[in-house]
Amino acid sequence: MSHWLITGGCGFVGRNLIDQLLTRPEVTIRVVDNLSVGTRQELAAIHSYNERTLQELAQPSASRLELVVGDIKDDGLMSIVVRGADVVVHLAANSGVAASVADPRGDCMNNVVGTLNCLEACRQHGIRRFVFASSGAPIGNCEPPLHEEMAAHPVSPYGASKLAGEAYCSVYQCSFGIETVALRFGNCYGPFSSHKSSVVAKFIRQALAQEPWEIFGDGQQTRDFIYVQDITDAIIRSATVEGIGGEVFQIATNSETTVLELAARLANILANHRVAVAGTRKANARVGDVMRSYSDTRKARVRLGWVPRVPLEEGLDRTVQWFLQARSSG
Repeated sequence: MSHWLITGGCGFVGRNLIDQLLTRPEVTIRVVDNLSVGTRQELAAIHSYNERTLQELAQPSASRLELVVGDIKDDGLMSIVVRGADVVVHLAANSGVAASVADPRGDCMNNVVGTLNCLEACRQHGIRRFVFASSGAPIGNCEPPLHEEMAAHPVSPYGASKLAGEAYCSVYQCSFGIETVALRFGNCYGPFSSHKSSVVAKFIRQALAQEPWEIFGDGQQTRDFIYVQDITDAIIRSATVEGIGGEVFQIATNSETTVLELAARLANILANHRVAVAGTRKANARVGDVMRSYSDTRKARVRLGWVPRVPLEEGLDRTVQWFLQARSSG
């Protein structure tokens, strides 16, 4: 797998994946991103790149990393940009429960129609492997640990749209022979997450801005927090391991942590870096949030040869250090 196409590559997981892939000298990467979250400058901080128009793609490029600015909802664009790829990693999405509740139609257009456009482009051009970034949200409010054989009962538009993406992956595997792999990520955190709205990044930003931490509900809701390098390792394995077409994998740590427990651990780590937390404030529980979530990852261990390697304390410390370095460098 030498030629990679990454949708949403300017985002949090995308930049971490690019950083890891470019340590391999044979790899070239094309990024498709509408720059709604990540920026050109943030991509350039990972590696120098060549920005190209659709017309320019007909000509060969000497750059190992190139950017095409565009939207996955544009089926014509997707049909052009996938040409020549060995694998497509589909990260671009409307992410998060709250945004999907505020705009269910927009969530559907991005996450369902956008995913269909990517898969159809792969079908048109004979792309062999397609890796889809999903989530635990399709399963909904079920008794954890979550596993791949559980019936899906999504409780948010976001969960429904990711479930639809998984369903289309299954269809394109069975009907068209594309080796699709869906990865249900846990609550991902780590470097390059300055724009991310999930709890770890939000708490660090609020602490650095001397703002109190906002905790929804009673703080007893649980999540399975996974460091981003463990996520990118799972993506690379999903793109390269043979015999896993059509599969879905839980990619998490098999650990359950409440938001209050996370807050206590993160406060201690911030204190070690001389950052004080300006207290907490309660907010109403959010519509569509599940109360408990953590995953059974045995299938990923057996089929992908993947295990998470970064403990929560270590990952949180690395993340705090990255935010502090980013702040000091302006």
